[in-house]
Amino acid sequence: MNQELLWLGWSGLHLTPWKLIGLTGALMFGARWVVQFLASRQARRPVIPRLFWYMSLGGSGMALSYFLFSTKQDAVGVLQNLCPAFTAAYSLYLDIRYQRRQREPAQAGALSAQDG
Repeated sequence: MNQELLWLGWSGLHLTPWKLIGLTGALMFGARWVVQFLASRQARRPVIPRLFWYMSLGGSGMALSYFLFSTKQDAVGVLQNLCPAFTAAYSLYLDIRYQRRQREPAQAGALSAQDG
């Protein structure tokens, strides 16, 4: 995975599979702000959609794997991507749990309406 991708040689880019994974992760991590912007613009208020947290986790994970497993092995990059991954995972957990709690009263009301 640390060998240069020769098929990209014509472009002048010197990429390895790990670097491609790291760059994709960095792009995904940055693009999550575009998702948040679009969701907030549509709602006309600040909104953080669930996709934001999935992109945070995916982007952090990909960039973290680059810093852990490639020849780069940079402790700064590891810490820089490890901390946001925990925050995103916890926020995603809270979002899923909150949505389940919101659904439970609606489901209970539907069941009692059927009984009555």
